[in-house]
Amino acid sequence: MNARLIATHLSLLMVLILGAPAFAQDPDLVPHAQPACGKWNVHFQVKTDNTHPKPQVDPSKALIYVVEVSDATVRVGLDGKWAGATRGRLYLWLAVDPGEHHLCVDALSDVVELGRPVSLYGFTAEAGKTYYFRARATLSFSSRWHPDLDLDLVNDDEGKLLVANASLSISHPKK
Repeated sequence: MNARLIATHLSLLMVLILGAPAFAQDPDLVPHAQPACGKWNVHFQVKTDNTHPKPQVDPSKALIYVVEVSDATVRVGLDGKWAGATRGRLYLWLAVDPGEHHLCVDALSDVVELGRPVSLYGFTAEAGKTYYFRARATLSFSSRWHPDLDLDLVNDDEGKLLVANASLSISHPKK
């Protein structure tokens, strides 16, 4: 009976230790993500537009491109609301008022069952300027597969190249 109790405790301890990374990547446990992202239960349908339409943006606003360079589904949030999603080599653009903004991306993957990576970027937008962000989801392996997600501001030359080599994402929230 004593050996059985020890085995039960060891099993419970192993579940807690091996399950800890899943809790560490849970966006609901990341308080800084809330002001940038949106509600976690929002999902998107993503389609592709290969025509590369040029955004018509009021010169009093800033233009933000988010280009995904991986194969995951990535949701893009701005200032606490989901703006859209990408999947594969797609991009989306947003027109924003000048001032402080908080950008968020999170990745959904069919490959990884545990955890959802989130990446955040706070910045101050200036009227008439264009900002290019690269979202890149990767998988790394230590003792098991786990997702990573990077959101980087890239220079104009790199950003234009990324947009030229991607397609426009047309996304709508699923109902």
